[in-house]
Amino acid sequence: MSENLKTIKELADELGVSKKKIHYQVSKLDSNLIQRLDGTIYLNNAAIKVIKGNIGYVPKTKLDSVGVQNRQYLDTKLDTVNTSLIDEKNERINYLKEQIKNKDNQISVKDEQIKSLVDVQKQTQNLLDQQQRLALQDKKLLDEYKSEINDLKALKMPTQETEFKH
Repeated sequence: MSENLKTIKELADELGVSKKKIHYQVSKLDSNLIQRLDGTIYLNNAAIKVIKGNIGYVPKTKLDSVGVQNRQYLDTKLDTVNTSLIDEKNERINYLKEQIKNKDNQISVKDEQIKSLVDVQKQTQNLLDQQQRLALQDKKLLDEYKSEINDLKALKMPTQETEFKH
């Protein structure tokens, strides 16, 4: 037999389908495409081509090149989407960085204002302390003056004896 001939089992194994499926396809073929020998059916290249066409067989190399093209298309599309997402996220990050920078500046201004207020508060407290010390000194002076006035009054007032001598 010629090496170009294949049995139903060989063709089914090659195509990855059941023998039953190949038998069905063989039953639809013209008898001149089939050779029988000792009860075994042999198929020539023309029969094999017809069967492959009827079952929609696509050679692996075609599948691989189509798969590669699809993969390349999907990879390109995915890269485009990823680039777009990355750009979007980078814009968001830059916006957030700018917001943080603005907030940091605001916090610095607030820190300076707080420092000024604390300084003013310290000055006010010092002034209050000074005022209290001065008020205390004034009170002591007033008490001393009152005491001196009372002493002077006591000296100036005539006693009963001096009044009778006149």
